[in-house]
Amino acid sequence: MRIASFETEHFFARHEFSTPYQLCNSDCESFSISELLALAGKSLEEFGRLHLGYTEPQGNPELRRAIASLHTAVNADDVVVLGTPVEGIYLAARALLEPGDEVIVLTPAYDALITMFEHVAGPAQVKRWAFEPAANAWELDLDAFRRLLTPRTRLVVVNFPHNPTGYLPTPGFQQQLVSMIDQHGLLMFSDEMYFGLVQPSMTPIPSAADLTGNAVVLSGLSKTYGLPGLRCGWLIVRDKALRENIMNWKFYTSICPPGPSEYLASLALSVGEKIRNISITRISRNLELADAFFARWPALFTWRRPSAGSTALVGFNVPSVSALSEKLAQQEGLLIQSAAMLGGDDRHMRIGLGRDGFGIALRKFEDWLNRQALHQGL
Repeated sequence: MRIASFETEHFFARHEFSTPYQLCNSDCESFSISELLALAGKSLEEFGRLHLGYTEPQGNPELRRAIASLHTAVNADDVVVLGTPVEGIYLAARALLEPGDEVIVLTPAYDALITMFEHVAGPAQVKRWAFEPAANAWELDLDAFRRLLTPRTRLVVVNFPHNPTGYLPTPGFQQQLVSMIDQHGLLMFSDEMYFGLVQPSMTPIPSAADLTGNAVVLSGLSKTYGLPGLRCGWLIVRDKALRENIMNWKFYTSICPPGPSEYLASLALSVGEKIRNISITRISRNLELADAFFARWPALFTWRRPSAGSTALVGFNVPSVSALSEKLAQQEGLLIQSAAMLGGDDRHMRIGLGRDGFGIALRKFEDWLNRQALHQGL
């Protein structure tokens, strides 16, 4: 059986390791193993003593306790440590859905949050709850969500803080959505890979796992903590029968998490607040650069400032961001990403605000824009 092309990952496989100036990365700046060990007060020698045998299938108990401590209504038994974060999307789609079930998904979104559920339920069974553009922000309409509900709706897929828009619901909006899901006897799959990555002026929201037992929550260390190389993610599943079903599917995928990743993940969470604050500070600095940049090009871009996360979705007044992206990668060594591969349109681009190189890449982009303006009247 074939599955839809994973456009975002094909795109980054082509360009991420050969294009020096990148404006579309979704993660935050990473750390070396030595830097992480130093932050946590551990030595490379201690890491070297780690035994490389099989690990506990549900995850190291110490790591699961550390993850549970990030929540108010979760215990270590509710945590399933994954072999990689994207595995959690696959496991959830397989374990949560039966033939004929309908799914409501936020769009635009990371490809797998749409295509994996289409693969399992069927494209006709997946309905898209789309973000709406306002003058200075992206918005969601709960009435639009209500209109998508039918007696066959089984699952609602959300992602807060949202990639790519940077949208963060208010606590009141989140509670209304959760209440509607509970009232209709639905399940929620909540992608919280950017959890806690909230600008200081905004009110953070709780994890969906702390609001309802009907949520399956995905999180991990790739985005907020800037450690995608660990491939460490987890699911929070408070329903025991559902968790056992997910574990059965997991035995067909990764079986158990990698020991080195679990060891380093435990260290990362022990200094998690420090790492998260480093990421937030960097994003705040890059947001100031972005504010100034887009203010200089009001006719070419529509800038809706993100409230949280490390990405933003920017309107770009060109015929095709996809075509321009390939041209810039080849001719300028500069990488931008079209929203078309995220379920959006080809006149928006995703930018990533979490890396140290953002300012340099933005200057490179503006240099190219100035050259085009000079020669082509942009």
